Amino acid sequence: MTPPRSDLRSPPPQGGAASGPAKPVPRRPLDHPSTCHETKLTLDVNGQPHTLAVPPDAPLLQVLRNDLALNGPKYGCGLGECGACLVLIDGTPARSCVIPVRVAEGRAVTTLEGLPARAQAEGDALHPVQQAFIDAQAAQCGYCLNGMVIATVALLERHPCPSDVQVRAALSHNLCRCGTHLEILDAVRRAADLIAP
Repeated sequence: MTPPRSDLRSPPPQGGAASGPAKPVPRRPLDHPSTCHETKLTLDVNGQPHTLAVPPDAPLLQVLRNDLALNGPKYGCGLGECGACLVLIDGTPARSCVIPVRVAEGRAVTTLEGLPARAQAEGDALHPVQQAFIDAQAAQCGYCLNGMVIATVALLERHPCPSDVQVRAALSHNLCRCGTHLEILDAVRRAADLIAP
């Protein structure tokens, strides 16, 4: 297995006790910042090629939501800290709000909407992780679920039978403000059982 590419890693969180007080970071609107420098890019999203004229530095999240109408990835913090915008890029979880769309060109991008296609190849309507989250009633408001589900899919592809420590580590950078952490942990265990041979 190849190591994750450094250009897919999210920047470290801003601020924190060790680095002093957090500095305010301006938020970007979800509209493209400028159309005067658009570039034609071809993206492989959920197994389908899409050729788009977009600014190459536009966040991948903007392009997925605004140009491709894929609303699984959510705009949460805009800083790569909450995990609501997670997608898989070549199987690696990536925070699409801080990754320029040009980085995704030539790579396989999978969003929440693309997971059922993986399951349908095996005759199921939903991906086992999605089914497990439903069975465990792991949603309160549901805003964080995109990131939780995507992170869980990536975890179970690497570790089909993860320990509780591995599960907590894999989900530790995904925020749930509603407090459904126990149900989410139960959903990950259920998904591992569904996927196990």
